[in-house]
Amino acid sequence: MHPDRTNPEKLIDRMERFSTTFPAVVRTFAPTDTIWKPDQQSWSVLQIVCHMADEEEEDFRTRVLSTLKDPEADWPPIDPQGWAESRDYQSQDLDTQLNRWISQRAKSLQLLHDLEEPDWSRTKVHPQFGPMTAIGLLAAWCAHDALHLRQLAKRMHQLALRDANNDPTTQYAGEW
Repeated sequence: MHPDRTNPEKLIDRMERFSTTFPAVVRTFAPTDTIWKPDQQSWSVLQIVCHMADEEEEDFRTRVLSTLKDPEADWPPIDPQGWAESRDYQSQDLDTQLNRWISQRAKSLQLLHDLEEPDWSRTKVHPQFGPMTAIGLLAAWCAHDALHLRQLAKRMHQLALRDANNDPTTQYAGEW
């Protein structure tokens, strides 16, 4: 890490812009398509939205702020994969969950903007990942957003193939 090259303002700005991008992309899906899964291992759009809301509230925000405040403090346990089943993501209401994510992202941004001279180099030693800086966690939060945006784009592609009954002409679009 090069402290002179870190730019938390850019990362926070990216998160702020994503707060309109994510809901806009989710709203491009037809209601019946938000619960469709291409296979048992994949998540539906609804499950992705529920996951994003839980992660916003219980994972990234909690860990970034905890690391800034007291890197020695234990983080509360999380179970992102398990929550999909234990919280029954697939039966949740999409609008409720999307609004929950929007609200939680707004809260996260406010908390980040309210920080007074944070030391982004503060480091938590994670038992699995080793040293994790606050700036690295902030970047991971942005990367997590991007990964799920990519997942939604892939689902759009899969839906196009499904709705064309895998017509070979779809190859004209290019490969995923």
